[in-house]
Amino acid sequence: MSDRLMNRAESLAQAQSVIRGIVASRHDRPSLVAQIACEIGAEIVEAVIPPGHDLNTVELARRYQTSRTPVREALILLENEGLVDIPPRRRPRAHVHTLTEVSEVYRTRTVLFELMAIDAAKRATDADIAMLRDILNKMQRATDLGDVTAFSWLSVEFHDNDTRLSGNATAKRIHDSLLLRSLSLRRLSLSQPQRMKKSMEDHIQLVRAYENHDSNLAGAILRGNHSAALASVEAYFHRTGTLSLPGWPFLAVETAVS
Repeated sequence: MSDRLMNRAESLAQAQSVIRGIVASRHDRPSLVAQIACEIGAEIVEAVIPPGHDLNTVELARRYQTSRTPVREALILLENEGLVDIPPRRRPRAHVHTLTEVSEVYRTRTVLFELMAIDAAKRATDADIAMLRDILNKMQRATDLGDVTAFSWLSVEFHDNDTRLSGNATAKRIHDSLLLRSLSLRRLSLSQPQRMKKSMEDHIQLVRAYENHDSNLAGAILRGNHSAALASVEAYFHRTGTLSLPGWPFLAVETAVS
């Protein structure tokens, strides 16, 4: 990882990559539909298209030089992933999170993460631990730089790998179905005071639990981490009345660069 903050283009590319992986794994659609879904979905995740913003299918069809049919199909895919709302007889729009929904997503993910961490601790090999430690090193550098955006995407990479280690395909599939709904919330949580540093500590302890095949500790670490993340999002909402951040999505916390 370089000694600079992740920029807009890099973060947008990361969002497209994550969405592409999920769309490709669950939806058999023509390449143009998938392309539109990936690009529009990434712009929603990155708040290039802000929450609640109308998605004009005529303008989008013009942008992609196609008919409205592929655009509509792409927006339906994004609705299935929780990024777009399609109200009856109204234009589609970028999804707006509610605090109730946020609580449901985090609490559900907490249960799934705990379950998969328990299984991953039993199955982790030396090669698996080495792979996770490599990601940890990059996460530590992002922490040192105060780069919330880079840390968030590295966390996505870390948990994509450690959930695969669990061998629980059902839990992994449900987890991934909630991933896109939580990306912007993850960054909001990590931007709160001390949250990125505490999350880094939790990830370090988690890998040690995997290394020692300590299933109970691994599950407890992830349960505690996600409970704290939800608490930080709820506290921010009660303090500000919003689930958006000033300067979103490119955030850095104040820290000494080492």
